[in-house]
Amino acid sequence: MQIEKFDVIGMTCAACEANVTKAVNKLDGVKSAEVSLLSNSMKVEYDPSKVDPQKIENAVSNIGYSAVLQNQKLNEEDNDLAAKWEKKQEKVRQEMKEKKKILVISLILLAVLMCFSMLPMFGIFTFFMDMEWMMVSSIMQLVLSMIILFYQRSFFTHGFKALIKKAPNMDTLVAIGSSVSFLYGLYGILRMAYGYGVMDHHIIHSAMDALYFESAAMIVTLVSLGKYLEARSKAKTSDALGKLADLSPKSAVIEKDGVEIQVEASQVTTGDLVVVRPGQKIPVDGIVETGTGYVDQAAITGESVPVERVQGDPVMAATININGTFKFTATKVGDDTTLAQVIRLVNEAGNSKAPIARLADKVAGIFVPAVLVIALVTFIGWMIASMPFEFALSNAVSVLVISCPCALGLATPLAIMVSTGKAAEYGVLIKSASALETLHNVKAIVLDKTGTITSGKPEVVDVRIFDSALNPDQFIEASARAEMGSEHPLGKAVVQYALAKNLSLSAPESFEAISGRGLLAKVDSWNILAGNKAFMDENYIQISPEEIDALNECASKGQTPLLFAFNNQLAGLIAIADTVRPDSASALKELKKMGIRTIMLTGDNAATANAIARNLDIDEVISDVLPADKESVIRKLQDQKEVCAMVGDGINDAPALTRADVGIAIGAGTDIAIESADIVLMKDSLLDVVSAVQLSRATIRNIKENLFWAFFYNVLGIPVAMGLFYPAFGWLLNPMIGAAAMSLSSVTVCLNALRLRLFKPTVASVRVNGQEVKPEVPVVTISEIHSEEEKIQEIPELLNEQAKDDERNSALIQISNMTCNHCAGRIKQTLEEFPFVKTAEVSLKNNEAFVLMNPAENENQKKERLVSLLAALDEAGYPGKVLDKNTDSLTKTYTFDVAGMSCAHCVNRVEQALKSLPGIKNVDVDLNKNQARVTLEKKDSSNDQEMISQCIQAIKEAGYEAVLKEDDEDKTAVLKPQDDQTILLNVDGMSCAHCTASVTKALESVPGVVSVQVSLEKKQAVVIVRANNSQAADVNTLIEAVKEAGYGASEIKSRKLSLQMAKK
Repeated sequence: MQIEKFDVIGMTCAACEANVTKAVNKLDGVKSAEVSLLSNSMKVEYDPSKVDPQKIENAVSNIGYSAVLQNQKLNEEDNDLAAKWEKKQEKVRQEMKEKKKILVISLILLAVLMCFSMLPMFGIFTFFMDMEWMMVSSIMQLVLSMIILFYQRSFFTHGFKALIKKAPNMDTLVAIGSSVSFLYGLYGILRMAYGYGVMDHHIIHSAMDALYFESAAMIVTLVSLGKYLEARSKAKTSDALGKLADLSPKSAVIEKDGVEIQVEASQVTTGDLVVVRPGQKIPVDGIVETGTGYVDQAAITGESVPVERVQGDPVMAATININGTFKFTATKVGDDTTLAQVIRLVNEAGNSKAPIARLADKVAGIFVPAVLVIALVTFIGWMIASMPFEFALSNAVSVLVISCPCALGLATPLAIMVSTGKAAEYGVLIKSASALETLHNVKAIVLDKTGTITSGKPEVVDVRIFDSALNPDQFIEASARAEMGSEHPLGKAVVQYALAKNLSLSAPESFEAISGRGLLAKVDSWNILAGNKAFMDENYIQISPEEIDALNECASKGQTPLLFAFNNQLAGLIAIADTVRPDSASALKELKKMGIRTIMLTGDNAATANAIARNLDIDEVISDVLPADKESVIRKLQDQKEVCAMVGDGINDAPALTRADVGIAIGAGTDIAIESADIVLMKDSLLDVVSAVQLSRATIRNIKENLFWAFFYNVLGIPVAMGLFYPAFGWLLNPMIGAAAMSLSSVTVCLNALRLRLFKPTVASVRVNGQEVKPEVPVVTISEIHSEEEKIQEIPELLNEQAKDDERNSALIQISNMTCNHCAGRIKQTLEEFPFVKTAEVSLKNNEAFVLMNPAENENQKKERLVSLLAALDEAGYPGKVLDKNTDSLTKTYTFDVAGMSCAHCVNRVEQALKSLPGIKNVDVDLNKNQARVTLEKKDSSNDQEMISQCIQAIKEAGYEAVLKEDDEDKTAVLKPQDDQTILLNVDGMSCAHCTASVTKALESVPGVVSVQVSLEKKQAVVIVRANNSQAADVNTLIEAVKEAGYGASEIKSRKLSLQMAKK
């Protein structure tokens, strides 16, 4: 089977859609045809041995439409998403412009026509009722209506062509109704001429009353007005696609032979080395080769916090590099990028058919022929009832023009298009309308544990040694060396733990993996067995009751114990746990509130699985399940008549994802084309499952409202138009009012569908410093942190009430010489080796460690403990200092009033200007308040004054004015007017805290230097020199000082500042 997409030209209503679908499905070899009125496209699955695209195009043209294979329309040069979208939008704009022009002309002419036909009835221009003016008025009405009908001729060409092809549509109804009115008016003029010929006043006046020119013109004009408004509403449904396409950058910088070249983004090819600087968009997907940066991925994943990207990390097209410079190798370009796949999936989902639309499609397929029959029956019925010809004709025309298949056809696709676009904004990719509909009926959600409920990254959480002859480092080093040959995630966790402790590891002398049970390895003088209890029993390793208790204790905590036997004697165990995602509990709680049963599926043993389930209040646990058996679990649930969804990582869960009524793949940010899943979540957050279910329910509710209105309108409107209520109530419907009502029905459905653009999930994942936290926990952003007490809240794991209760037993230590993650791991291990330490959390970014201890008996004991901790850190090579919250403020925050900002672009410029300065921890710019809130690193007051001045100058250089907010002036000393010069240097060769100290010392030794701030992260130094000093340092002197210290330096000329420091 082969799938092709076609653009279909000439469709105007749901009947057209039904006719095209029917014609193509009749072809031998066509398995299915999905036609979308919304996008004027068609997707056909067919057997190429029986039918080809040409036959499909012929089948469509035979019923009055035209179809063009989309691949034939694409330019080979169109590798630019934005260019493709712009071409499509330009075509839509031209069509809208043409429709508007025709509508305006028709409305003007219609207004003139109404002056001739209607105003005399209201006592205006009554002379047109005189005998000598009646024929003139009639001829003017004839001419004006003919011009209007000429401009609106598309109704007649499409409508009668469809009727001849035996595929009548809405245009057919309008064309017949308008034509009958016009012809009857023409008949009236002929009768009037006859009356003038015989001078029969009665014939002349009766013929004048029978003129229906205004009805003929009014019908097509009002319908075209409705179509124009409908087209505008439909255009808004694809706003999400437009926003995504606009994200695609226009240019890129690539490096060839050491030379940087700027090219069009569409010209980047796989393998090119692309250079990205701060503030630039990433043009294509790739892998970072050199450098580092913080990338804002909100456009693709919906994640608002920038993520760090270093060598080996993937980057995606259309994301923005906030800070840092890096180079990456292009791996996916053009239509293969993540952005392109997102657009394609959203587009395909919007054009797909939901099962709920089938009823509307069936009705639309027979709607127009049925209306034609009803109109004919109406005319004949009133003629049989001896009513005047004009009466019967008016009711028949009203039936034709009030009937609206458009509302039926638009009820579902409009809502689907809006909702799938909205979902994409939240990082949820819905691949089909069917999945969106089914999701709202889901009663049970099966969740894979590893990588879905948990982070999927096992970590060592406990080490217990049973052999007293071994010290901790010996045991861990030998165990890790044994696991070095293992590919198992638990083994890798042991190795990573040992590396974090800076233990020296080498490969074992021999290694053998026993599938599913454990391993055998030779390490130095030890023959090591590693595995679970069953593996130990198989090898006759004795386990004492105390050791069994330790195993059970680990299992009760949801940990997986790895047992290690050295020379046939149990030496110890290493407990490993896959930590639960921070937002899993919140997501599962919300799902239960929505009446959805939660089921956890895992290959872990029952004890471990039940421990996790108890903590998360999961309804049911199915443990000890092999990957191959997951699909059968879903099948059993379906056999119980339960509509179920499966949430997994899309790798070993593929069979279960396919079997489930709705398959949801989580955390597929750079691999969104998971064929087995119906819905793809771009973020690693279960809260997005909740959002998807809520959006599904909102969408189906909206579709039902649309369908109710469409059916209700036609069921009520057609009988009124037929005149069925005339004998009892005297109700009749003028054809002009009928045409207006038909237009209104379509517009109403469109506007109701657009309400989905206002959808917001009740919960969403929240991050602090890149770590997800539960939304019900108060989140403290960096901009709100001013002191040690608040700084503690930055650590997500300690965001709870217990942290406040234990505050008196905690300490914050500022640490020197910490340069990498291995340092942080070693510091954490050093601190946690003390029995009185409950936990230690180390922040590499802030060079700090937060230590939570068991309650001390008195202050003296607490001081003794702190002295012990500092001594241990000093011995490990990381000198530390305990920060006192009353005297050591970690951060100081100042607010600046900023003048001149008017838009989000301004906000971004101010943010970038401030963030480029060293010593800035956080920047929060508020456009509504015209303020910038800046959090500075801990410095003495003189440095604070200099940083404030630099902030003001940086804002000025960005094109705006700034002053320190009056309320903040008491936080710093008075700034005395003085002429200072700030010089910004690039410093090469720095790699650690010792380097920054050396550079700082070298610069401070230069005469005339006021202050020095060196940033290891940015490889920059900000030097403030006294400009009016006779010994003022110049740039060359500073550069030479850095070189003498053993580093390279160069001036950043664009950032050479001359700061005039003055108090407001």
